[in-house]
Amino acid sequence: MSDTVAADAPNLKLESQWIARARQGDQTAFSQLVTVYQKPVFNVCYRMLGNRADAEDAAQEAFIRAYLKLDTYNTDRKFSSWLFSIASHHCIDRLRKQRMKLVSWDDLPPWNWIPAKKSEQPEAVMVENENTRELHALLNTLPPDYRAAVVLKYWHEMSYDEIAASLDTTVSAIKSKLFRARKMMAQAAKKKEAPSAAVGITAPLTVL
Repeated sequence: MSDTVAADAPNLKLESQWIARARQGDQTAFSQLVTVYQKPVFNVCYRMLGNRADAEDAAQEAFIRAYLKLDTYNTDRKFSSWLFSIASHHCIDRLRKQRMKLVSWDDLPPWNWIPAKKSEQPEAVMVENENTRELHALLNTLPPDYRAAVVLKYWHEMSYDEIAASLDTTVSAIKSKLFRARKMMAQAAKKKEAPSAAVGITAPLTVL
């Protein structure tokens, strides 16, 4: 199952209006953007980090960074891809450093991006699924940048061009990373004797 935002995302005109207003300091407009993209961004972080608490921290940090960098956003680019890029880079940093001091948000607008009910989180049920846990274990065997490429490609259905732009690299490098990542995951699955997970990553990684 894909975590693309097409079904829930606003039309481009409305989104553009929110972005323009947010750039002028309209906190309500930015909160609208957060509401639309909170779940997809959380899911990127969750699949990168494999831990709900860390993913919530990382997702909130991603939105804080997006707010602080909103004036640098290129409107020719998909806003969702820009957000995923910020979230992915932050998660890569967290994975590499293991510890990351989050930017303080005490003086920033009081957004309430985290859903009030955990049951609304799609991962709340999935995390209990054995196949999901096996797949996350396999993702954890990948280097951070490889993991990011896999998550953006197979769960968020981003194009090679979009992934390359998000991770500041080339299309050929992304294709190479994905090929190697699939091979590494298949080898890890074989070592762990996890045939069900191996099936999931040698064919459609969109099984979740």
